[in-house]
Amino acid sequence: MATTISRDTSSAVETEAAGEELGRRLRAGDLVLLKGELGAGKTTFVRGMARGAGSAAQVASPTFQLVRVYRGRVQLAHVDLYRLEKDDEIRDVGLDELLDAGAVVVEWGERLTGASGALISIEHLGGDRRRLTVERDLPR
Repeated sequence: MATTISRDTSSAVETEAAGEELGRRLRAGDLVLLKGELGAGKTTFVRGMARGAGSAAQVASPTFQLVRVYRGRVQLAHVDLYRLEKDDEIRDVGLDELLDAGAVVVEWGERLTGASGALISIEHLGGDRRRLTVERDLPR
């Protein structure tokens, strides 16, 4: 059984840096599920992940677009399930195809029932402080 690992950050820069560390480890087929309330810092974390995956693109929340793809050393697809609730809507996003092409990070990832990727929760602690908890790490 994996041990849960928590790390607190005190600024957006530190939250991005934590994401960048994970982004450097990403390989094609990796799935990262993020959970946390609105404004918790999920997109900030993904900004760092994209940089770590080798992308210089501007990262923005895909809430209305559902999927944004960032090219780099490994392609990173950034998926947001906030507006989707039904399993068939979630399946229509095309996660299998995105995983074939690179790594995928999913905001509101707890909505993917039965998914077996890394699971990271981001908790807003007030101000710029966040608690990042790796509940399940990338398989290696």
